[in-house]
Amino acid sequence: MATHDNQHREHPSTYFVQDRSNQEELARLQILGQMFTTGMGGVLSEQPDPTIFRRVLDVGCLTGEWLIQTAKTYPGISLLVGVDISNKMVKYAQAQAEAQQISDRVQFVQMDPLRMLEFPHNYFDLVNQRFAVSYLRAWDWPKLLSEFQRVTRRGGVIRLTETNFMVETTSPALTRLHQILLQALYRAGNHFTPDGDGVISQLARLLHQHGAQNVQTHTRTLQFRSGTIEGQHFYEEKKLFFRTILPFLRKWTRVPDDYEMIRQQMVVEMQQPDFWATWNLLTAWGTKSIRDSSQTPVCD
Repeated sequence: MATHDNQHREHPSTYFVQDRSNQEELARLQILGQMFTTGMGGVLSEQPDPTIFRRVLDVGCLTGEWLIQTAKTYPGISLLVGVDISNKMVKYAQAQAEAQQISDRVQFVQMDPLRMLEFPHNYFDLVNQRFAVSYLRAWDWPKLLSEFQRVTRRGGVIRLTETNFMVETTSPALTRLHQILLQALYRAGNHFTPDGDGVISQLARLLHQHGAQNVQTHTRTLQFRSGTIEGQHFYEEKKLFFRTILPFLRKWTRVPDDYEMIRQQMVVEMQQPDFWATWNLLTAWGTKSIRDSSQTPVCD
């Protein structure tokens, strides 16, 4: 694999929070990543034998939480690479890997995946992507999935995880804020449909359309209640999220004049002893056909 110096010119990002170097956003992303990794039963809980993977690519790696946990869980993986368009995010993730003494196997590279994945053909055993709805528009999927196919080994796995952006909850204010968010996501092009499942309902189809074989899906319903660690993490993430996402909402939909009042009401409602919420995640994955002879394999 070619080496990277992390000094690429940073292209404008389509990520729905523009300032990802903001400490609140870094904290939120760490909470979100840990919450979802735990809720999904681990980093690769649906894979029958993750020990077969030797080279792993995580696209849109954010704080590096998933890749670092994968490296720690599966020490047999020899190379784990995370790419993200944000150089500040890449530096943060690399610092985390160094602090946990796994930087000999884990590296983070500043790269715009919407332009090109700068890796050889047939290189990775697993290409992973989580929560791309935060930056990927409906029309961006074909090119990116074609790149996933190109850099994945024959018989390797392409894995996608996304969320339903409509939660079930006892908080009317949280429901209202998610309705506003859905409108903005659809108008910005991040959702294929205006519904809460406007991305997760499309993942299996997208994998099929772009050559993946043996496509499977696995859904998890995450539950959050007051008085639990999971509930506290959910509360902290939502409190931060609906503050940092406001510029995106204003750009793509009509934001109510009393938005801040709604957000504060959400905070109050989520602290009630009878508060609960459920949130669905879906992982879809498929393999690259071993009959694909369009690329020259990379030798170890």
